[in-house]
Amino acid sequence: MIDIPSETNPCDLINSVSAEPVAAEIESSGQIDLTVDRIFGENRDLKPQVWGPAHWVKKGSGYTSLEVSPSFHHCEEADQIKDIVHYDPSTGDRTILVSASQLVPAGQEIPLIVENFAWTEDGKKLLVFTNAKRVWREKTRGDYWLLDFDTGHLQQLGGSAPEARMMFATLSPDSTKVAYVCDNNLYVQHLDDGRITAITTNGGPTLINGTADWVNEEEFYLRNGLRWSPDSSKIAYWQFDTSEVRQYPLVNLTDSLYPQISYYAYPKVGETNSACRVGVVSVTGGDTRWFESNSDPRNHYIPHMEWSGDSKRVLFQQLNRLQNTNQFISADPHTGVVETIFTDSDECWVEVMREWRWVDNGERFLWLSERDGWQHLYSVSIKDQSVRLLTPGDFDVISLVGVDEREGCAYFIASPDDATQRYLYRTPLDGSGQSVRVTPASQPGTHAYRFSPDGLWAFHTYSRFAQPPVIELISLPDHKVVRVLADNAQLRFRLSALRDCHHEFFKARIGDDLEADAWCIKPPDFDPNKKYPLFIHVYGEPAACTVLDQWGGDNFLWHKMLAQRGYVIVCIDNRGTPSPRGRAWRKCIYRQIGSLASADQAHAVRTLLTDRPYLDPARVGIWGWSGGGSMSLNAIFRYPDLYKTAMAVAFVANQRFYDTIYQERYMGLPDDNAEGFRHGSPITWAHQLEGNLLLVYGTGDDNCHYQNCEVMVKELIDHNKPFAQVAYPNCGHSLDEGKNTKRHLYSTLTRYLTQQMPVE
Repeated sequence: MIDIPSETNPCDLINSVSAEPVAAEIESSGQIDLTVDRIFGENRDLKPQVWGPAHWVKKGSGYTSLEVSPSFHHCEEADQIKDIVHYDPSTGDRTILVSASQLVPAGQEIPLIVENFAWTEDGKKLLVFTNAKRVWREKTRGDYWLLDFDTGHLQQLGGSAPEARMMFATLSPDSTKVAYVCDNNLYVQHLDDGRITAITTNGGPTLINGTADWVNEEEFYLRNGLRWSPDSSKIAYWQFDTSEVRQYPLVNLTDSLYPQISYYAYPKVGETNSACRVGVVSVTGGDTRWFESNSDPRNHYIPHMEWSGDSKRVLFQQLNRLQNTNQFISADPHTGVVETIFTDSDECWVEVMREWRWVDNGERFLWLSERDGWQHLYSVSIKDQSVRLLTPGDFDVISLVGVDEREGCAYFIASPDDATQRYLYRTPLDGSGQSVRVTPASQPGTHAYRFSPDGLWAFHTYSRFAQPPVIELISLPDHKVVRVLADNAQLRFRLSALRDCHHEFFKARIGDDLEADAWCIKPPDFDPNKKYPLFIHVYGEPAACTVLDQWGGDNFLWHKMLAQRGYVIVCIDNRGTPSPRGRAWRKCIYRQIGSLASADQAHAVRTLLTDRPYLDPARVGIWGWSGGGSMSLNAIFRYPDLYKTAMAVAFVANQRFYDTIYQERYMGLPDDNAEGFRHGSPITWAHQLEGNLLLVYGTGDDNCHYQNCEVMVKELIDHNKPFAQVAYPNCGHSLDEGKNTKRHLYSTLTRYLTQQMPVE
């Protein structure tokens, strides 16, 4: 995914301790200006605290979480050493289930640093993930330990597996075994005697069992590639054969005398994909029963798979290469025979149904589809494929978040009246009634929910544009606040000490009878009779919206800092962004990524300059990251009379350079859309540059390759165009590796903007 800089998911933020305000801040409340150091430096103090991970208990009520252990406050790693604590949602009773002292390996003094944990179904054993290492985006490789509560014995799993090489250790439903991946092979370890069985042995550098290749992990979030059958007798898993995928090199020039070069399989647009298939193997080993494929395994995708509750079927979604048809397939684990039980299709593309749920004792499943022009929730019969619309109306269902079959309802996120906000709704599962808003009308903004398995409780996260998250435990369906888990009071107080900037949400005209959602931040002492530089933040790709009434984290703070210095900051969500404004809004950009969106952005800026005379047309700048970097380049290259300064970070210069899954989903295949690829790529228009341009890139970016920066530099040199460039050695797409990188990056952006587009 060509993504925007990630912020911490507010659903994972809990701050149960509110520190006392700092006296110096009290004295200067409302007078402090932000700095890059305060936002991105080592001593930054404007971030919500992180708590977790938290898990709802599978059976019964309650949840467990990680909390700093007071027993090891003297240790250097004190803030990482945690107890596992259980809470009763109705009473708030707190019980330490596992103290950090129980997680000290023999011969050591310091407990395991717990990254994540899971319980056996019988609750008698605890699986602990520790020593985690990042694999591309996530920390998915590390060590696993097992704590037996009856004996108190703590043992490391994996036998002779190398340190930090185990992945996705998953407990069997019968609590007797754990399956895991190591070096692209699947293993099963028995918890009673430690015996290990190699379930696959053919895995290696080009054959991947039980996890995914790079592109499927990046675009479909497919990481854990194994699924236990409910009866614990079998494992279904993915296999990817990358042998025919061309290898891409990443070059490290700084860590040794000679360059270190690593290679990985990366399928660029129109190139050969991995061969993907799914199958089932017995936990005792033996041959895998592969499911029959009705297409070329190198030209389809299998982004989701699970077992039926009776262990008699494996169900998976299969997309064709163009991703305009999604087949929901039932497979027999004994014969390998498959049957398509439902098909969703679209003239452009279809989305993967990640939230599918079974209802009516497995006779029906819930599905999101845009088949009537809006994304709605449907109930589909597995017997006769009859489809029942559950959410009629001219609005989009953004996501399905919960089901309560006892009450006969499904919960979903939508915002029919304001596409910049998100609220919880419920609707009857039998399609007999209208959807009802559950989120209180008194709380405008953005709401997220993590439901308990029984549907009676949820963690509720609520924030607004300039207000950090509040996290509550609520009961359902009444949405009653049981207790506040995090109010982020300290962060709120520190924000109140800052010199304030007015912000607003508004509609920006992008054409005849067309308006786009936008926000604006103005300087503290705004004077409509003055002239201000206009600085645009853009993303504009189909992967994300940026005009949202929710806490924006570091980017919001940086934009506020610039506003404090005299800039007017504006952000616009053009057509093609995944806004809940109907299928036509989202999919009108099909086969013309980069072209229609940049035209919308330019039209909006022109109308802003006309409607708001305080904006200086001689000082219009734009910046963006990843897809937003590409959009910034398209803006300044295509509309040199409008944009005077652009800063492009981690961009795609030529759409042919990006991966198959993302780019082909929205553009089709290059042989069928050569002109669309050419016209939408910024490099095509580089010869028109007239303004100031800064290019920023990480040389180790595995997502959008540094190749994009090199070819752009060459093109600009060929046309004798001046520009500035900063490269961060060995940094990836998020530019967050190494000491001081983020701080240096935003200092560079700030300095370039103020030099090239100064405030008068």
